[in-house]
Amino acid sequence: MLVVVLALLAALSNAAASVLQRRAAADEPEGGAGVRQAVRWLGRVLRRPYWVAGAGMLALSTVLQAAALGVGSLALVQPLMAAELLFTLVVGSVVFHRRPDRRTWLAFAALAAGLAAFLTSVAPTAGRSTASAERWIVAAGAVLGAVVALVVTARAVRGAPRAGLLGLASAVSFSLTAALLKEVTGRIPDGAGAVLGTWPLYATAVAGALAFLLLQSAFRAGTLAASQPALTLGDALTSVALGWALFGEQVTLGVRVVPAVIGVALIGAGTAGLARAPSVSGSWDAASRGDGDSPRPVS
Repeated sequence: MLVVVLALLAALSNAAASVLQRRAAADEPEGGAGVRQAVRWLGRVLRRPYWVAGAGMLALSTVLQAAALGVGSLALVQPLMAAELLFTLVVGSVVFHRRPDRRTWLAFAALAAGLAAFLTSVAPTAGRSTASAERWIVAAGAVLGAVVALVVTARAVRGAPRAGLLGLASAVSFSLTAALLKEVTGRIPDGAGAVLGTWPLYATAVAGALAFLLLQSAFRAGTLAASQPALTLGDALTSVALGWALFGEQVTLGVRVVPAVIGVALIGAGTAGLARAPSVSGSWDAASRGDGDSPRPVS
């Protein structure tokens, strides 16, 4: 029960962080392509009160997720984090003073339900609390390679596809951060020296910073409806893979193959519905460029 509460609170905090930071990003014009323009844009958005509040919620989410991972497996915690999709719409409706269209609600609900059904049906078993250096080298190499490929691909497109690809790159990075957090919490029983004097704690900070920067790029590129599903689904599925590869968290289907198939079907339906939803083009989570406080009326 404690794992469930901690994971759901982490999902709510994550959703609030995404909405608030997207709200800050929506106040700023994109400012063109290139690293220099991106740095200037980030420098401006960092001073927005909405962004500061979002950063606080992101920090709280990290603490809650670390606590959940300390008492539960990656493959158990991450399905619960799928609730972030629905929390995003609820919090976004309050912050942007408008509700997403019905198709977006249905698509997000299908994605969250499908992801939860699929991941819970694989019946994850508890694995090791730490992983060997050899496993970490292979897993980190695979994750970083995937991130590079996604970022390179994102540079070739614009709008919703770019936001989705950058959201997925951020998700993969966040899943690596979560795995590293689990490694850190697994070393706590060995004393402070095992935590402060070894590499996982500092690798967690680096991976978290990378995920953070990619997340800001996703917010800059497009709407929450475009980036959030890729962020949530990518994080959950990659975390299950890392749980198996690093910590030996075994997954078995057996008679649960039917809910797993239903889950995949719901994810497919949600993805297809979201691709046609008006919210993807930015009708509900865009703010006015003038005062930075009042949302732009829906056209």
